[in-house]
Amino acid sequence: MTLWLAGSLAVLALIDSTSFGTLLIPIWLLLGSERPRVGRMLIYLGTVTGFYFALGMIISFGAYAFMDQIQAALATQAASVVQLLLGVGLFLLSFALDPNRRAKRADGEPGKIARWRQRAMGDASGGGSIPALMGLALGAAAIEAASMLPYLGAIGLITTSGLDLAGRGLSIAGYCVIMILPALVFLVLRLVAHRKVEPLLQKINGWLTKNAAGATSWIVAIVGFLIARDALWRLGGIEWVVDQIGRIT
Repeated sequence: MTLWLAGSLAVLALIDSTSFGTLLIPIWLLLGSERPRVGRMLIYLGTVTGFYFALGMIISFGAYAFMDQIQAALATQAASVVQLLLGVGLFLLSFALDPNRRAKRADGEPGKIARWRQRAMGDASGGGSIPALMGLALGAAAIEAASMLPYLGAIGLITTSGLDLAGRGLSIAGYCVIMILPALVFLVLRLVAHRKVEPLLQKINGWLTKNAAGATSWIVAIVGFLIARDALWRLGGIEWVVDQIGRIT
């Protein structure tokens, strides 16, 4: 593995580490009790890591096995048209991701959410449901799978790097570990200096909760624009669009 590839994967993994499932939910769980339950946190993070690793290996193996066919299919005009429509669709979707609308739906839910956290994590004396905790982890990872753009980019880099199966597996595993490092750091800080670190966790939790939807909207819009622009360039630019409109009319 080259230094450039390793650095690129590390940057993408750190971007992924700030997502809803890898940072916001862990911080939310850490704030649920005076002393966090390390075992439960590790189960949550391990479930998220295992999900992403398995999904990454499946995608990487499939892409590697059918690389020639995929490249040939993507080179067709039909694929470019589908890509253009996908990009436009993502761009339009970004306007539907309204943070204010989500905030209104969330009003009045803190009691229900707190009970959910209690059911998953329990308290210092025990309790809590491991299946509920793993379900929370799998649910968060599955929801984010549809928008895991940095991870898909990383898998693309790994697949086209020429690494063998073992190398691809180690690269994806390393990516997943880096992805949960910030959550692990906060877990350690919460254990050794829980009173001092709680205000910081509260601020991070508040900022992420407030801005997550807006950030997602911008990311989806930018990605949609880039996908559509690339497809339009391969189709022939604006002239192709004008020609298609002329044929319809």
